[in-house]
Amino acid sequence: MLSELLIFETFDADPYRNLAVEAALMEALHPGQCLLYLWQNDRTVVIGRNQDAERECRIALLEQEDGRLARRPSGGGAVYHDLGNLNFTFLVAERDYDPEQQLSVLLGAVRAAGVQAVQSGRNDLLAGGRKISGSAFLRRDGRHCHHGTLLVSVDLDRLTRYLDVQPDKLQAKGVASVRARVANLTEFCPGLTTDRMRALLKESAEQVFGLPAQAPPGGMPDPAAVAIHAARFASAEWRLGRRFPAQRELHRRFDWGDIRLLLALEGGRIAQAAAFSDALEADFIAELPAALTGPAGDPVSTLRTLAGDHPLRRRMADDIAALLAEAL
Repeated sequence: MLSELLIFETFDADPYRNLAVEAALMEALHPGQCLLYLWQNDRTVVIGRNQDAERECRIALLEQEDGRLARRPSGGGAVYHDLGNLNFTFLVAERDYDPEQQLSVLLGAVRAAGVQAVQSGRNDLLAGGRKISGSAFLRRDGRHCHHGTLLVSVDLDRLTRYLDVQPDKLQAKGVASVRARVANLTEFCPGLTTDRMRALLKESAEQVFGLPAQAPPGGMPDPAAVAIHAARFASAEWRLGRRFPAQRELHRRFDWGDIRLLLALEGGRIAQAAAFSDALEADFIAELPAALTGPAGDPVSTLRTLAGDHPLRRRMADDIAALLAEAL
């Protein structure tokens, strides 16, 4: 049962430091605490943990215009951040994790601003049929991170220019362009600011959790931990990933997300593999390359072992195994 509602805010717009602060706060969290972290990045494309940076973002254009590419540790798709966007993070222990309750905080804040938003699926909020907020999820060492975006007054022209959304994803969403899929809250509530949304989120969190908001004990997270995480998030290895010569490329979109496999073959077996996906099951996707190149030589059975008894992962494993069987 939750006993403390903690609010931590930063006005630093550096994406690598902000992701590092989130990681350090998550490591320091105790059972019974819910920490709401509010933060903003300036002119940044943030891709999901398993996405191919070069396919999701027009990196050269972004950097030419003083933007930055970042990769978060959770799954999901690419998003654009600027100072018209407000990022939120809920951090809770396993026993206290309730994404529906957390989403109700967002809905309460948005509705208090006068916008009639609704939840769509597991991770989106819509207003007027268009997306105003998206979420992604991460679990580490018995702690959960639920983080995402609220589009208040984002520059949608830049969003469209920097994000390189694949046509099949837009078709799956039933829209012609990424611009047609999203909306700013200011379209429904002119004059709304990110500062006002910060205040509304804090008020809504107090109402939903029934606890008074307070600052984290000790204030800032451990500076040494933040510095270590920031260096990792800023590194080219983390942001861009590794490459190798691939002989096969397999790609398909399923209802759980997109999957693209790059394979190097030797003697009829998979010698190297890379997996790219916007699926929310980030850990499963991240473990695919090792599973496909394992010594057993039977990637299908290895996939099913990797999925375990998790229903969604089992379905993902079956879909990927069928894709491999068709192509190899």
